[in-house]
Amino acid sequence: MEIIEKKTIIEILKKIDLLHAIEQGFIAYSEGKCVVPPIGELVFDEPPGDVHIKYGYIKGESHYVIKIASGYWKNHKLGIPNGNGMMLLFNQKTGQPLAILLDNGILTDIRTAIAGQICAKNFSNKIKRIGVIGTGMQAKLQVEYLKNITESRDVMVWGRNYKKMDLYKEHMEKIGFEVSFCKSPHEVASKCNLIITATASKDYILSKNDILEGTHINAIGSDTHGKRELGPGIIEKADLVIADSIEQCKDRGEIACSIRDGNLNLDNVVELGNVLSGKISGRQSESQITVSDLTGVAVQDIKIADSVFDKFMEDKNEI
Repeated sequence: MEIIEKKTIIEILKKIDLLHAIEQGFIAYSEGKCVVPPIGELVFDEPPGDVHIKYGYIKGESHYVIKIASGYWKNHKLGIPNGNGMMLLFNQKTGQPLAILLDNGILTDIRTAIAGQICAKNFSNKIKRIGVIGTGMQAKLQVEYLKNITESRDVMVWGRNYKKMDLYKEHMEKIGFEVSFCKSPHEVASKCNLIITATASKDYILSKNDILEGTHINAIGSDTHGKRELGPGIIEKADLVIADSIEQCKDRGEIACSIRDGNLNLDNVVELGNVLSGKISGRQSESQITVSDLTGVAVQDIKIADSVFDKFMEDKNEI
């Protein structure tokens, strides 16, 4: 069995085409080719945190994957990352353990950022200015992974902590973005036609009246029960709502919040893989409001773990 350390994983990530791999994963999921059980979950109150166990396989492929990922939102006060985790990869035909990917959560971070990249590429109008709600790892990676799909480097950010906003600006400007601060989420929405929400908020941040025609929202943060970033009416106001997994989004995420509000007609919700395959149309006009509810599906973990392991073995066999 191979034990692949984070340092090696980071080097491998530079060599592989994850965008295509994860797009194909979403398509396979929507075509019913994946076995993905419900998320295993542990939620902690003090200190606040959650652990997700996501697992599954794609029929006819080589491996099945079990991923354990945690988020403890006060870890930064201890000088350690908020996120952590690992992925376990097994032979799908025999159950033999093949690899432990000791990624410390980076693979979850990257596959989440790529899902945002896929949605921005397929549903945004031409991006004039990127709006970000939040200042953490996903607030950084979601923007960084837009580099290949837009020429815009103009970012407007809002966060609750001014020190973190300063650190966010410093980091993003080092990698080529121009960052300005907003005084409120409303200001972000009023000036940006792509909005990324990437927080662990339990209370909604954006309101229905904040959202202008032509806006696309990538909603990232509401991946666990009790989290919410979009206010009542936003999902209903949208002309197109995209779920990474309709079944999963009925239980968690912004779609689930709207269902609990009692206002959402699921007939207006499409699944990402069906749009990517061409089975269902995406944005139809520049004036439409579109929202992607990205709760994180195990097929993303399967594809990124597969890609890293396959490249690791290829490189090893060349030595």
